[in-house]
Amino acid sequence: MAILSKDDANTILKKVLSFSKADECEVTLNGSSGGNIRTARNMVSTSGAVDNVSVVVESRFGKRSGIATCNEFDDNTLRRCVQRAEEIARLAPESPEYMPMLGPQTYLQPNAFAQNTAGITPDYRAKQAGASIALCDQKKLSSAAFLEDTAGFVAKRNSKGLEAYQQYTNLDFSVTVRTPDGTGSGYAMADYTDIGKFDAGRLTQIAADKAAGSVGAKAIEPGKYTVILEPAALVSNSDASLLGALMNAFDARSADEGRSFLSKKGGGNKKGEKLFDPRVTIYSDPTHPEIPDLAFAGDGRPRQKTTWIEKGVVKNMFSSRFWAQKSGIDATPPPGAFIMEGGTQSTQDLIKSTAKGILVTRLWYIRPVDPQTLLYTGLTRDGTFYIENGKIKHPIKNFRFNESPIIMLNNLEAIGRPQRLAGNLIPPLKIRDFTFTSLSDAV
Repeated sequence: MAILSKDDANTILKKVLSFSKADECEVTLNGSSGGNIRTARNMVSTSGAVDNVSVVVESRFGKRSGIATCNEFDDNTLRRCVQRAEEIARLAPESPEYMPMLGPQTYLQPNAFAQNTAGITPDYRAKQAGASIALCDQKKLSSAAFLEDTAGFVAKRNSKGLEAYQQYTNLDFSVTVRTPDGTGSGYAMADYTDIGKFDAGRLTQIAADKAAGSVGAKAIEPGKYTVILEPAALVSNSDASLLGALMNAFDARSADEGRSFLSKKGGGNKKGEKLFDPRVTIYSDPTHPEIPDLAFAGDGRPRQKTTWIEKGVVKNMFSSRFWAQKSGIDATPPPGAFIMEGGTQSTQDLIKSTAKGILVTRLWYIRPVDPQTLLYTGLTRDGTFYIENGKIKHPIKNFRFNESPIIMLNNLEAIGRPQRLAGNLIPPLKIRDFTFTSLSDAV
C-alpha cells in the first residue's frame, strides 16, 4: 500500500475531509517503500525494508489548530483521527501567526520518479554490496557502507480546494574504506533518482584509492592554505555542511530581525547586495533533470525555479507566509535542493593548476560558532593531501578548521564541474586562505 496512485490517495483524502467539522481541515498522506543494506568489516551486518503510509490531519477552529496522525485506513480509525485533531484544536491557544489555509494552487511537474529505482529488490542490494565488499577483499582493505533506496509519494488536500500529489524515488550510497592498520581512510558517496548510473564497485574504488593513498600522513603546520574542496566536503546527507548552512541562512525573517549574516545594521536585510564572488550563482529548480524535487513545500506552496544568488548578488530569500504578509514580500518557500553553477574543470584539473595547496575529501562534525557571520568549525577526514606543483605530493594529517562559507565564496580561485551529491548539484571549489586552526589525529 506504500505507493498509492493519485486516484487512490484522493479517495482517502476526500473521505477524511468528509468527517471534518472544523472551520478548516487539511489532510496529508505520506507513503514510502524501500530497503537498505549495511556492511562493516567487509561483511553484511544488517538489512531491512520499510513499507508505510500515514495520514496527518490538521484541524482548525478560528486561530486554533490541532494535528493527529494514524496509519490505518478503515473508516472508524480515520474518523477518530479527525476527531482527535479537532479535540486538540479546541484546547490549543490561538496562534499569533495564524494564516488561513491555501486554496487551489498550480504546480510544476518534476520527473522525480524512476520505475527501476522503485523496483529495487533485496537481490539488487545484495549484489551492489557484494561488489563493494569483493573489491576491498581483493585489495586487503576494510570497508563499511550503507545503501538505502526509497520510493514514495506525498498527497495533500484541504477544505479550501488545495490538491497536490507527487511520486519520487531516491537511492543513497556511502562507503568508507580503511587500510588494515587503520592509518589510511577514504570515502565516497552518491545519490540517484534513477539508478541507471549507480555502481557501488566504482564508488568503492574511489574510496579505496583514497585510503591507500592516505597512509603515512605527515603533519604540517596549521594556518591559511589554498584548498580544493571536493563536493563531499561542501554538502552532506548526514551532517551539517558549509553550503547547506549558507542556504539555510536565506530566511528573510532571521535577516529582518537581526539574527543573520543577511541582516543590515539598523534594520532590514541585504537583498540586492553583492556579497560573494561574481562567479557565484546558486538557484533551485524542482524540474531540473539531474536533481528533480518535490514541486510543493510542506504547507502546499508551489516551488518554482528561484535564483538565490546571481553573480554574487543576493536575489531572493525564503519566508513563511506570515512573515511575507507582515513584511510585504513574496512568500517564497525554502528550496528542497540547490544548484551551484560551475565550470568544466574536474577536481584533477583544479589540482594541476595548483602550485601549493591542500586537497580535502570530506569535512565532518561541523558545528556553528557564530550565526551572524556563519562561522563554522569542523574536521577534515578520509583523505587529506598536500599538493605541490600541480600534483599530490603526500598525505597529511587532518586539521580542525574555522571558516565561513561567506568568506569562502569571496576567496574563490576556481570552480569545477558540478556533480550530484546529497540531492544537490555542487562543483569542487578551489579557495585561497582557508583557515586551519589545529591538527587532528583522527583519520
